[in-house]
Amino acid sequence: MKKIFLIFAAACAYVACDPVHEDISNAGHITVDELKAMTTITVDKNAKGENGNVISCSTSAPVNAKWSIGGKEFIGNYAWKKMKVDREPSGQYKDTKYYVILTALCPDGTEIVTKDSVICQDITNALEKFWIYGNVEKFPDQVPFQPAAWDAAAMRFSSTEGAHLPTIPDDVYFGLKTLILDVSNASDDCDMKIMNGWWSNTYYDHVKIVSGLNEIQITETMAKECAKGGEGRDLDLMLYSGTMTLNSVYYEE
Repeated sequence: MKKIFLIFAAACAYVACDPVHEDISNAGHITVDELKAMTTITVDKNAKGENGNVISCSTSAPVNAKWSIGGKEFIGNYAWKKMKVDREPSGQYKDTKYYVILTALCPDGTEIVTKDSVICQDITNALEKFWIYGNVEKFPDQVPFQPAAWDAAAMRFSSTEGAHLPTIPDDVYFGLKTLILDVSNASDDCDMKIMNGWWSNTYYDHVKIVSGLNEIQITETMAKECAKGGEGRDLDLMLYSGTMTLNSVYYEE
């Protein structure tokens, strides 16, 4: 494991979470140097000493912490993430750079942001699929289907009000997972609205859907409004136009 100290960057928006407390000289505000001294990032190593694809980061600072790792957000003073490492056509792994950004909210409301990058060179711990829909070996009825345009029930993630997709568990919502949609037969005009089942909020509008893998990042607003432990409105995907076949929905870790 290699310890990497974070460097200062410009401030950005933050949503509070439960902090980990530690006594420091200034109880209301900490400096960038204090934050760096209490923050570490480690990267797994392979037998050759190359960086792997498992990044762990933590801070013991008395702050509320939000991490962005490779563009994916995690809330909490400790974050752990497996990153997908791309492979060159030759079969070798290329040096994939991932940015790690820590946004810290001090007790007095001051925001501090630090940023660094890590290079991933090898897969030391493979990503695992966690199925939401489409695990036909375990659930034979979860077969590919073609939703119709403007059919809001077709892709509502609700075991009681949706036509196909099950309710998404709260830990997936509040873990801010990135949903991966495996799509085939997508027409050129395949255009999607991502909202909640009550039509009261649109999270992403006019999303271009293509054949292959499409990602949807769950945000904290989506979690609070759609999770059963929140307002229970259910995540809802609806086609404005075009046709597609939805094969499966999952996330990876």
